[in-house]
Amino acid sequence: MEFLINNMAPVMFGALVLFLLFGYPVAFALAANGMVFGFIGMELGLLHPALFQALPERVFGIMANDTLLAIPFFTFMGLVLERSGMAEDLLDTIGQLFGPMRGGLAYAVIFVGALLAATTGVVAASVISMGLISLPIMLRYGYDKRLASGVIAASGTLAQIIPPSLVLIIMADQLGKSVGDMYEGAMVPGLILTSLYVGYVVILTLIKPNAAPALPLEARSLRGAKLLMRVLTSLVPPLVLIFLVLGTIFLGIATPTEGGAMGASGALILALMRKRLSVSLLKQAMDTTAKLSSFVVFILVGSTVFGLVFRAVNGDLWVEHLLTSLPGGQLGFLIVVNILVFVLAFFLDFFELSFIIVPLLGPVAEKLGIDLIWFGVLLGVNMQTSFMHPPFGFALFYLRSVAPASIKTTDIYWGAVPFVCIQIIMVALIIIFPGIVSYGDPAHRAPTQQESEAMDLNSLMQQQEGEGGGSGEEGQNELLKQLQQNSN
Repeated sequence: MEFLINNMAPVMFGALVLFLLFGYPVAFALAANGMVFGFIGMELGLLHPALFQALPERVFGIMANDTLLAIPFFTFMGLVLERSGMAEDLLDTIGQLFGPMRGGLAYAVIFVGALLAATTGVVAASVISMGLISLPIMLRYGYDKRLASGVIAASGTLAQIIPPSLVLIIMADQLGKSVGDMYEGAMVPGLILTSLYVGYVVILTLIKPNAAPALPLEARSLRGAKLLMRVLTSLVPPLVLIFLVLGTIFLGIATPTEGGAMGASGALILALMRKRLSVSLLKQAMDTTAKLSSFVVFILVGSTVFGLVFRAVNGDLWVEHLLTSLPGGQLGFLIVVNILVFVLAFFLDFFELSFIIVPLLGPVAEKLGIDLIWFGVLLGVNMQTSFMHPPFGFALFYLRSVAPASIKTTDIYWGAVPFVCIQIIMVALIIIFPGIVSYGDPAHRAPTQQESEAMDLNSLMQQQEGEGGGSGEEGQNELLKQLQQNSN
């Protein structure tokens, strides 16, 4: 009993990991762990019975959170666009544009993946759409199986980091930051990651020209004015929708929730213009949206129960001490955290990581003087690998479900490996060049730990002058004593 009393937090965290490894649903594993250890803590005299009286208020707080409304809006928008055939039109149009180039279809898939990410924000929709449409065409024209499957899976996961990404909404909510700032901060890293994918295909076509041949002349059916008209009718509407959704958020005209509502309305209008809006489409989109939204809320309620008890047994202090005592300061913390998230991504998806790990890491990062928007974007890029990890990556499962029998599962896995490496390189680039993540007005950002310490030093010096404290060496010694006391 003495051991349990002194180590309640690590035992509680270990029990949660054990439950998850056994395959229990995440929402119920979180809630059950919180309730069980809450009652154990009460029996041992560590917790007060009034602790659970705070739960109803917290659950109602989740239900009243306006930010989370953006999740069903963006999900519904993505599903309507995907089912209305926008992905098919985009792939056909951009495939015709890049057809004469070696690797042209691969470039088309990457660019369409980025456009779908900026309009749908749903990984499953992007991967399945491109897998059904482009994979048979790429195989027909002699593309390497691993390259074709890897490009499709990786391009689909761009919906994870390019706004309006669902994970960025949850990340902002868990870190207590603005969704608009999180979106703005993630835009440049998302575009750089897209460029790295393109760069990989360019290098591969130079080394192995036969891996991604150009389309033959008979396959390029659109030319001249017809191709221009197709580009205008297929590309302009999604770009207008992207501006309506993201542009208004970045300019401060609309909140993310309002932007999501505009996006959902715009998707319905586009589907109506294409004469593809039907009762069946609406029913499927609403059904999937309701399921995903319920899934998110259930996990959030479970993580709230777990977090309430975990903090009550000083679990947050245990995690903070564990991570702040790492050698290397900020850099050591970032390296360990990113390795931890990368490994956990083999077993947990991005929703689970966001609700379980991020609330524990956020306060520690803030105490170390790390900007939380930057930290959230960094974790978002890292969590993107959870879709691509063999053997449990969801993007690989989505692609396997629609890939023809000629594509082996090992081809899909090996095709994903180079793109996982590119995603890891992107994580390293953000750490080495933190200015990649930029958002808002720098003058209005929260001061870092170093700036705070400088402000404390200035206030102490002003206090010394105001009190007429000693001058010269005596005054400096007194100032040093006060600084040491503050740091302790």
